[in-house]
Amino acid sequence: MGIVAGLDSSADFTRIVVCDAETGTVIRQGHAEHPEDREDPQSWLVSLGKAASDGQLADVRAIGVSAQQQGVVALDAQGELVGPALVGNDRRAQTSAADLVDALGGRGTWAEAVGAVPQAAHPVSKLRWLARNQPETAARVAEVMQPHDWLVWQLLGRPARRVTDRGDASGTGYWSARTGAYRPDLVELALGHQVALPEVLGPQEVGGESPEGIAISAGTGETMAAAFGLGVGAGDAVISLGASGSVFSVHHEALSDPTGTITSYADATGHHLPVVRTLNATRVLRGTAELLGTDLDGLSELALRSTPGSSGLVLLPYLGGERTPELPHTAGSLHGLRRESMRPEFLARAAVEGMLCGLTDALDVLRGRGVEVRRIFLLGQAAGLPAVQAAAPALFGAPVVVADPADYAAIGAARQAAWSLAGGGEPPRWPEPTGRTLEPGEELAVGQAVRQQYVTVREEAHPGAFAATAPTNGA
Repeated sequence: MGIVAGLDSSADFTRIVVCDAETGTVIRQGHAEHPEDREDPQSWLVSLGKAASDGQLADVRAIGVSAQQQGVVALDAQGELVGPALVGNDRRAQTSAADLVDALGGRGTWAEAVGAVPQAAHPVSKLRWLARNQPETAARVAEVMQPHDWLVWQLLGRPARRVTDRGDASGTGYWSARTGAYRPDLVELALGHQVALPEVLGPQEVGGESPEGIAISAGTGETMAAAFGLGVGAGDAVISLGASGSVFSVHHEALSDPTGTITSYADATGHHLPVVRTLNATRVLRGTAELLGTDLDGLSELALRSTPGSSGLVLLPYLGGERTPELPHTAGSLHGLRRESMRPEFLARAAVEGMLCGLTDALDVLRGRGVEVRRIFLLGQAAGLPAVQAAAPALFGAPVVVADPADYAAIGAARQAAWSLAGGGEPPRWPEPTGRTLEPGEELAVGQAVRQQYVTVREEAHPGAFAATAPTNGA
């Protein structure tokens, strides 16, 4: 079939992975940091040029694009930028998100409309913020894209046709993964007027050809591309350990959740990707490590000196409030402190178990809605810690795959490019990532006892916190 490339433009850098289209073998790679002004879309093009400057794209027949999600690239009637991009981690729109929830009639109405309740990250909330805080700029907006859409458009030579994909569109707050359609009225509710929106392509469709004759696939967002690069399928879940945490799984249908705990995204294969997020993951380990005068590796070593259950210590890891369960104004807390448990190894183990139990809460929200979880991919720097690997399978109640580090978003984008090059059908069968699979084994009963200890403490400290996220029937 030839050679394909995956391009991942994250918040900080561009990575390029060039692969054999049939086997997925990585042939060469490129990398470049974005210039200092990372909210200027032109800086993304500069780093793309640097990443490709050593001939990385030579002989490439198709390119797939992955990029940071939920950014707003607003253009005027001439297709020019009206100002800097409003990137995904911009938190200024939190009040605007709450305004939109009220304006449409509540969280349940939004969940039914587009599968998500507006948060600060959603483009619909950013458009509301723009209208309220920069009305002159907002009035000039004639078209709205996200970062991956804009990069695809640039690679295609800025044609009249603008395209996106289901995955990135599902994170806007004005496109529904369930209905497969835009809600232009929600854009108007946010911005005050209608705008042009990119055409939503199927996952294997070609967006067009570059001026050099290279096929450019639909592209997608980083989460969807990483899942595709990992080979995640039905029965698989992914738990990502950043400072905060996310849990998502491939599912056969979109899930509507009136509480807003589940956000219903589309994936890069034509299925769905329900996501549950927590505000606290690796930050719990880093904070505890600092308290104990060590680093993450030292914390892991300490935790392994403790037996499961941390001598009765239970850490509720809500250091920055929490989203799952919805406890925005709470704080973390340590329970079960006795003289015999006042040892560094027990606190270290309690931090690991508390973080993992918090993520298990999120996983159980998906399980409660009928999402099958037979295997879990664990991602992030903390996934490599021996103490995390020792505790995770038994607490999660499923085998855990710790994949070797790789540019999975770029690999997923390359795999999509290979799929579009093949002309449809099933995605190309590329090898699964290398890594370790950790089984719960004989520790499962012990892990579930630790999990129950955590749940008991959580319910005593925050009674009814999970009542709003109880399973409901329907899609």
